[in-house]
Amino acid sequence: MAEATALLEVHDVTKSFGAVAAVQGVSFPLYGGEAHALVGENGAGKSTIVKMLAGVHRPDTGTLRVNGADAEFHGPADAKAAGIAVIYQEPTLFPDLSVAENIAMGNQPLTRLRQIDRKTMHANAVRLFRRLGVHLDPTRPARGLSIADQQLVEIAKALSSEARILIMDEPTAALSSVEVERLFAVVRSLRDEGAAILFISHRFEEITALCERITIMRDGKHVTTEPLAGLSVDDMIRRMVGRDLSALFPKQEVEPGEVMLEVDGLSREGVFRDISFSVRTGEIVALAGLVGAGRSEVMQAVFGVDPYDQGTVKVGGKRLKPGSPRAAMAAGMALVPEDRRQQGLVMELSIERNVTLPRARKLARLGLLSGGAEREAAATWTEKLQTKLGRLSDAVGTLSGGNQQKVVLAKWLSTGPRLLIVDEPTRGIDVGTKAEVHRLMSSLAADGIAIVMVSSELPEVLGMADRVVVLREGRVAATLTRAEATEESVMYAAMGQEAAA
Repeated sequence: MAEATALLEVHDVTKSFGAVAAVQGVSFPLYGGEAHALVGENGAGKSTIVKMLAGVHRPDTGTLRVNGADAEFHGPADAKAAGIAVIYQEPTLFPDLSVAENIAMGNQPLTRLRQIDRKTMHANAVRLFRRLGVHLDPTRPARGLSIADQQLVEIAKALSSEARILIMDEPTAALSSVEVERLFAVVRSLRDEGAAILFISHRFEEITALCERITIMRDGKHVTTEPLAGLSVDDMIRRMVGRDLSALFPKQEVEPGEVMLEVDGLSREGVFRDISFSVRTGEIVALAGLVGAGRSEVMQAVFGVDPYDQGTVKVGGKRLKPGSPRAAMAAGMALVPEDRRQQGLVMELSIERNVTLPRARKLARLGLLSGGAEREAAATWTEKLQTKLGRLSDAVGTLSGGNQQKVVLAKWLSTGPRLLIVDEPTRGIDVGTKAEVHRLMSSLAADGIAIVMVSSELPEVLGMADRVVVLREGRVAATLTRAEATEESVMYAAMGQEAAA
């Protein structure tokens, strides 16, 4: 039941970065005992709202109110003191400190001699984990923890500071379904204790499972704040994108041509074994399977980023030199990696420089790279992908997650590949941008490009793939045609179960 007075209220806030108006007059309340969804396409202003609530940015105009009183945050410490804690998609723990030390960071208990009281610190961590209903060793280093466990440590940190307002920014993007349900059980218990939860996600099934109220933004503006009860997914999508989304998976029927990629008996000790499959021109082949099945590892080896012990990779009938991304690129292969921030982009460089990195030598004249040529080449693909940006000279790190993904796509599509590998192409991307990426992939296949798509989202696999290669524990469990591939058949293969009659 919602409280009469909001624990936190965003009232008519605006925020601009140069000529870009990121947030324009947005208002909504957060009530205790309630989970509130904040949704919108990438670039809608969600991350800017989160950073204002976290004390990273200050509103240009408008006010933030905590417990009915106006609040000014001059930094993250002020937001924390006001009872606000933020859990990001990528946790920010100190890897070489213990779990207990991470939880107590900035608020360590002290002995009479003003030394850190480690016994009390560990006892506090145990008490917090018991309250959350999870079992984690407070003495182990944070390094090596799964993303799911790192997020539980972040929640414990929030509880240790007695936060009553918990902001969760895409917390489930890298989690399995089992880990998501465990996280949600913890969040529901905090909600039931009276905390206010602001939940940001692109997954509608999670929003409807967890939240009671929703705020929708579009192009930096507030569209609506209303109860979720009675709202269909179509209603939410229509409000987000400002149009009917006729087809999330606009798959074109294409007659596949010659074999472009042949993977035969690829093995790497302890990672994957005897992987064989092929991809033809005009064909989209999906690699599916549970987290840890080895999908990304196989494609990293195919592209030459990682080594392999046995097997061969052929592109266009010619054997590819192992362990050489340069040879893969020369053969017409392109890889859009899963981790766009760490592997796909150089965050400090400009948008135009990131787009043109693979082609820098070709664009150079007499060894010098022309800014005009670079800008022209980058503009072509950023416009094709409808990338929302200020200037091409801006650092790519200033873009929203979805627009960063478009820059990674632009970077590789500008090389004119014959074979495109896309690893989780729509992870963390809003529904409108997903449709654009799917439409682009379908168009590329129609133009004769062979595509390998690694995806954890079953609807995406079933909607876009001509064939599905299911991996389980580093082996090929099944290869299914589009007609054979269903949610049941893919999951049975991924889990090593026989399909029901």
